[in-house]
Amino acid sequence: MKTSVQVETRPPAAASAGGVTTLNITVLSGGPSDEREVSLASGQAVYEALRARGHRVALHDVGPDDLSALDIPADMVFIALHGAFGEDGTIQRILEERGIVFCGSGSTASALAMNKVATKLRLLEHDLPTPTFDVATPARIHQVVSRWRTPAVVKPVSSGSSVDTHIVRHAGGLRQAVEQVVSKHGEALIEEFVEGPELTVGVLGSTGLPVCQIRTKREFYDYQAKYIDEDTEYLFDIDLPARLLESVQALSVDAVNALGCRDLARVDWMVDQVTHQPTILEINTIPGFTNHSLVPKAAARIGLSFEDLCQQIVNLTMQRTHTG
Repeated sequence: MKTSVQVETRPPAAASAGGVTTLNITVLSGGPSDEREVSLASGQAVYEALRARGHRVALHDVGPDDLSALDIPADMVFIALHGAFGEDGTIQRILEERGIVFCGSGSTASALAMNKVATKLRLLEHDLPTPTFDVATPARIHQVVSRWRTPAVVKPVSSGSSVDTHIVRHAGGLRQAVEQVVSKHGEALIEEFVEGPELTVGVLGSTGLPVCQIRTKREFYDYQAKYIDEDTEYLFDIDLPARLLESVQALSVDAVNALGCRDLARVDWMVDQVTHQPTILEINTIPGFTNHSLVPKAAARIGLSFEDLCQQIVNLTMQRTHTG
């Protein structure tokens, strides 16, 4: 069931007041994925931030069965959709076909980043590190499981927010975890388990934001730790070598460029606690915009408020539009 939307009456063209361009912006949130509730929260936060900056903003809960929000004249669309439909290139392709300006990565890069296997293959092509992996389909479950040792990570190939992710520490649980993920998602990614600090780096335009370490009291940084727990720690004073952190920050920009992402993305890393070897887990093209979200925290670290961050994304979008 869809939630109510907030819409403001507005003219179709951008205006200017006091030297600051005021835009008509449609914010898309909600959607049909497992990350719907997070997306609704992200959309509301973006809506409020852009309104505070003086823009005329309409917030809409959209999905494949209702694209009426795209019929409203707007200078740009701000996508705050997470997961399937919103982050996998589907809505991006629709907007491209309609000639509508939107923030974030295009349809090709979005689809690539959403598929963790395709992402890993692209990273390897660019000599960027990622944990060893394999893919189980219904026909390959026995073949794949038989050659993996635990601990291992089992997760969907195309999903976010750690939905249906399992850390399997005992051999007896590996097949069960793989079968569960394959049953629900059609295939499962099995990945080498890396024990050590988890890092994340937001990339705004061509700039890597400060490296953030995530520390949770749970077994791993799951959905509960991301969006509900109040004791998850986000650290910017990190007890790792400065050269390592600088490398992770720089390689995050390289990874985003390798996939062809633009405007905003977030690269998630694990660092082996013994070797200090960093490896990329995945790249998110539409990071969260909630009060638990990582990119806003990193932006604040360099003096960018949440409103500043949203405005920067708008600026990057419009600059690209005017120069493209």
